[in-house]
Amino acid sequence: MRRGVLIFAAVPVVATAAVFLFSPSDSGDAPSAPPAATARSAREEAKDRAEREREQDDAVIADLPAGLAAPDKKELAQRLVASADNSTLDWRGLYGSIEDLGDGQGYTAGIAGFCTGTHDLRTLVERYTDDHPDNGLARYLPALRKVDGTDSHEGLDPGFTAAWQAEAEVPAFRKAQEEERDRVYFEPAVRLAKLDGLATLGQFVYYDAIIFHGPDTGADGFYGLREQAMKRAKTPAAGGDEKEFLDAFLDVRRAALRDSRDGDTSRVDTAQRRFLAAGNLALATPLTWQVYGDTYQVP
Repeated sequence: MRRGVLIFAAVPVVATAAVFLFSPSDSGDAPSAPPAATARSAREEAKDRAEREREQDDAVIADLPAGLAAPDKKELAQRLVASADNSTLDWRGLYGSIEDLGDGQGYTAGIAGFCTGTHDLRTLVERYTDDHPDNGLARYLPALRKVDGTDSHEGLDPGFTAAWQAEAEVPAFRKAQEEERDRVYFEPAVRLAKLDGLATLGQFVYYDAIIFHGPDTGADGFYGLREQAMKRAKTPAAGGDEKEFLDAFLDVRRAALRDSRDGDTSRVDTAQRRFLAAGNLALATPLTWQVYGDTYQVP
């Protein structure tokens, strides 16, 4: 499904300027490295600054409507994504889904299309194993680490798919899938959309993009697509018009979809773009849309 996944740390890494020390006797020599204490101090300062900025962002978000995070809208979001990715509205029927789509990302599995080749499936199993060490997937962790970043099945076949499907019957693993989906995809997308001044539809547009393209900064990753859109139109938070910005984002997204495995752009053309053209920024129901030529309705 997604091209690649880059999992960001909670606190961004900030490059610090080098500190060069000279004395009259060694001014012609190569500059010395900054003292360890100085480097630690710079990192701590950067961490403190990031934490302060996050607290400020949290304060902004706290005063905003729930938007896509409201239970009914979050449920709607999962159904919309499932219609595009799996041709169904029953997203809860996807916990045990697993197949190789031939897209170079190994096995794609579960409710968020976790992939053995893009880090997120491995991370899911690692975090789940920390809490449930005797689970049926734990024995595959060495193989998952080895194939991460590739489309290889080495060490996974022939038993991994059956083990995944069996574990998907366990309520704790279903909960783990939901928590990882929210941690890596839903919460970052909704948070950033709110900070960009986007209403519920825009929040879904971001969420669908991060699910499909992955939280990557490359040109065809979610953050890369957002950067391209911001060069074409201002976000509402920056004083721009919401519809104009979403149009720009969907233009960029559509171009990326054309370059994807199957080249289908219907999740933009006959779903999200249709909602936007109708002025449905609140993503109010009832909704009717098409993906891959199939029609879906939510009352």
